[in-house]
Amino acid sequence: MKKSLIGAIVGGLIIFIWQFLSWALINFHKSAQQYTPKQDAVMAVLNNNLEEGGYVMPSLPETATTDEHEKAMKEAEGKPWASIQYHKSMENNMVMNMVRGFLTNVIAVWLLCWILLRMDKPRFNTIFTASLFTGLIIFLNVPYIYHIWYQSFDLMAHFGDAIVSWGVTGLWLGWWLRRSSRSNVLSNRSVSNVEHLNVG
Repeated sequence: MKKSLIGAIVGGLIIFIWQFLSWALINFHKSAQQYTPKQDAVMAVLNNNLEEGGYVMPSLPETATTDEHEKAMKEAEGKPWASIQYHKSMENNMVMNMVRGFLTNVIAVWLLCWILLRMDKPRFNTIFTASLFTGLIIFLNVPYIYHIWYQSFDLMAHFGDAIVSWGVTGLWLGWWLRRSSRSNVLSNRSVSNVEHLNVG
């Protein structure tokens, strides 16, 4: 338990630090968070016309028939469209959001440690590859699937996040989990040697 917990805390910190670099300091995701000088006019229109929620435009009401959907899709083809996440009030929860993000990272790495520690003496390459594949699974299941339907502008930034953060985490876990195992092996060998000398 101690082994996986330490592995998860340090691994979660590695991912957390990379997320800070990617989203804030270096801002690899800037293509999905662009500024427009017309933001006040856009926000005024949204404030006067939308309730809080997620919207795709153009779209149809839930009561629309299949024929109406097919007609609308044909009419919208080749024309502008938008995906909007609209909130009525911004809340400054920076500290709490960072805490929740870090804890989420720790839990994710702990789940990976739980799997790895049930393998029979996994090699460094196995641990590293499993961590890298975990990052790729996360990337494919969320950012990439979202991109298929909504054509996000920061897909490659998400891909980089998966490769770098989970790759470095894999390097850490490969060293840490095997280091603990090697220590146990050496300890057992020492005890065995002492017992052999005593018997002799």
